[in-house]
Amino acid sequence: MREFTVPPVEAAPLDGGLADAVFARAAETPDAVAFGRRAADGSWEDVTCARFRDEVVALAKGLVAHGVRFGDRVAVMSRTRYEWTLFDFALWTLGAQPVPVYPTSSADQVLWMLHDAEVTACVVEHEDHAMTIGSVVDRLPRLTRLWQLDPGEDAGPGAVAELTAAGAGIDEEVVHRHRRAVTPETVATVIYTSGTTGRPKGCVITHAHFLVETDAVLAGWEPLFRSRPGDQASTLLFLPLAHVFGRMVEVAAVRGGVKLGHQPSMTASVLLPDLTSFRPTFVLAVPYVFEKIFHAARRKAEAEGRAAVFDKAVDVAVKYAEALEHKAFGLGPGPSAALRMQHQFFEKTVYARVREALGGRIRYAMSGGSAMDRRTGLFFAGAGVGVFEGYGLTESTAAATANPPGRVRYGTVGRPVPGTTVHIAEDGEVWLHGGQVFSGYLNDPAATAAVLNDGWLATGDLGSLDAEGYLTITGRKKEILVTSGGKSVSPGGLEERVRAHPLIAQCLVVGNDRPYVAALVTLDQEAVDHWLAIQGRPPLSPAELVRDPDLETEIRRGVVAANTLVSQAESIRTFRILAHPFSEEHGLLTPSLKLKRKAIERAYAAEVEALYG
Repeated sequence: MREFTVPPVEAAPLDGGLADAVFARAAETPDAVAFGRRAADGSWEDVTCARFRDEVVALAKGLVAHGVRFGDRVAVMSRTRYEWTLFDFALWTLGAQPVPVYPTSSADQVLWMLHDAEVTACVVEHEDHAMTIGSVVDRLPRLTRLWQLDPGEDAGPGAVAELTAAGAGIDEEVVHRHRRAVTPETVATVIYTSGTTGRPKGCVITHAHFLVETDAVLAGWEPLFRSRPGDQASTLLFLPLAHVFGRMVEVAAVRGGVKLGHQPSMTASVLLPDLTSFRPTFVLAVPYVFEKIFHAARRKAEAEGRAAVFDKAVDVAVKYAEALEHKAFGLGPGPSAALRMQHQFFEKTVYARVREALGGRIRYAMSGGSAMDRRTGLFFAGAGVGVFEGYGLTESTAAATANPPGRVRYGTVGRPVPGTTVHIAEDGEVWLHGGQVFSGYLNDPAATAAVLNDGWLATGDLGSLDAEGYLTITGRKKEILVTSGGKSVSPGGLEERVRAHPLIAQCLVVGNDRPYVAALVTLDQEAVDHWLAIQGRPPLSPAELVRDPDLETEIRRGVVAANTLVSQAESIRTFRILAHPFSEEHGLLTPSLKLKRKAIERAYAAEVEALYG
């Protein structure tokens, strides 16, 4: 199939802007809980709809007092936290445009984005971010104001308190005059792409783009955003708000009446305790998070001497979910009586523990950002957490496709979200059309013309559609390797399968203009430490690990397993274990954790040459 459309859901005509939902909810349900916010003692404090509205208005008045006006661009450089959402909606109330900046951005990246967007003010989280801005401020003549959320000891009030105090004398009607001037066509934000292949480009996204996207997701995935009677739906947002996926979640939660919490880290040791205390009913994450939770659960079972039981429970969960999948598509009767009994046996001993690690109340999750292994999705579904995998780009305001409730086809990224068309071009490239497709790149008409044609977005991704409109992503046009023998290889699927091994953190497949395919592999240090402890071996240094024959044998198993999915010409013939992971700090990962392939190959040129020596 070349093209598939899902018609839009019936919705009210687009009107106004994103901040209107804050005021509407406060008027309709002032005492309903809108947010869970970290208190000073570490507990979660409820923030009502009315209180959030009042804080938004107070902050907006302060921004006006400091000269922020309709159409101004204000950068926000911070980790995910409540204050970011507060600034987003205060700026949207004024018709201003937040420009998100990843908190790990270098000075050069900050300089480029703030200059390109002609930013006039900036919000940073702490002193380190302020110093990054300060190092380039002399080359940013339009930047005249800087506010710091956490000012440090003896440095006066933070940004929110400072601005709230500054706006005390401003008439609230000034804020509402700005808000009434916002239309769906008003620019809401400029989000810079992560820059895997070059300098980041600023995606211009309007209020309409977010309204169309979030209304489609709220309507099409209602089970996610609606909870049991008397039990409010809630989610803990730990995705970076500098990424479009996180911003979409933020807007959807406010528009959908979902209680929203913020968590600044995706590190399992920090995230899991907060999931347990916040107890969300659903989460939205990248596959990396689900993989980490799965591997952590298995390591715990292994440490307790229950690895064999856990592995059997995984097999049962996968078979159980697969049987339900077949039934949903009319391909089978569903789980057999024997399989249902096995599944029930493992419910309390294994599956409930996995759900408890996610807070205990979670029933659904949405995954995006990169491909999720089919078996991982099936396991979580069999353990009682339905995962809806989706696909989208910054340019499509997050999700363009997602697996629908009740008809999940694991291993695919689902069907178009309501109001969206997916088209497969002659060369296999995925094209998208819908009301959430962005307006273009800021100050870059040539780049815009290269991806936008009469409303169609050429994604650069390769894919296929089945007869029911389910999209499978098979690779990326710019990442296809061609060996010296003329064999085309899409590295993404191979890398994903290699990473499924619990000891492997990252994998980069190489082989362009080379006689065969090879790989660079990095290790999951926590998993390796556990593996050594189970064997009764002492910890090893990175240099010792890369030469350890037993570890090499174990990693080879992961590579061989991945090779079973491809032809011999596409298989990984050899690999090299690296002493250190690819990191954003060293310019080898984007802020959204995507591999910078050319940068990695340059950094490890000697190791790549050795693979072919």
